[in-house]
Amino acid sequence: MMRKLDQRGIAALEFCLIAIPLFTLMFVIFDLGRYALTAQSLRALANAGAREIMVGTTGNACYTDAAITKTAPTCSGDPLSTAQKQAAAPFLFRGGLTPTLNIPATGSSPITVTASQPGFTMLMPIWGTKLNAPSASTLIPF
Repeated sequence: MMRKLDQRGIAALEFCLIAIPLFTLMFVIFDLGRYALTAQSLRALANAGAREIMVGTTGNACYTDAAITKTAPTCSGDPLSTAQKQAAAPFLFRGGLTPTLNIPATGSSPITVTASQPGFTMLMPIWGTKLNAPSASTLIPF
C-alpha cells in the first residue's frame, strides 16, 4: 500500500522560486521607465533652451542679434530661469534635484544646448554608474 506524500509547503517553495525573477523584472521596468522619462524631459528642456536662444523672449536673443548683424553668435550660460525650466520639464524637479542647462561659449556654428540631471541615480545597482548621468543636447545651426 502506497502512502500519500505530504504536499504542505510546496506552494510557498514555488512562490520563492518565482518571486525573485518576478520582482527583479518589475524593478527593472520601473527603473528603465524612470530613466526614459528623465531622458525625454531633458530633451524637452534642451529644446526649450534652444527656443529661448533663437526667439529670445526674455532679452536673451543672442542668436537673433547675431543673425541680424551677420556675425557669429556668442551665446553662453543658462538661458532659462528656474521657473521656465520647471514649466518646460516639471518631472526633473522631483526628489529635490535641479537640472542644469548649459551653452558653452564657442562663437561658432552649430550652437549646442546641453541639459543634464546631476544627482540622478538608478534604483537598482545592476546598472553600475553608466546610466547615472543622463543628458540631452540640441544643436542650433547658424
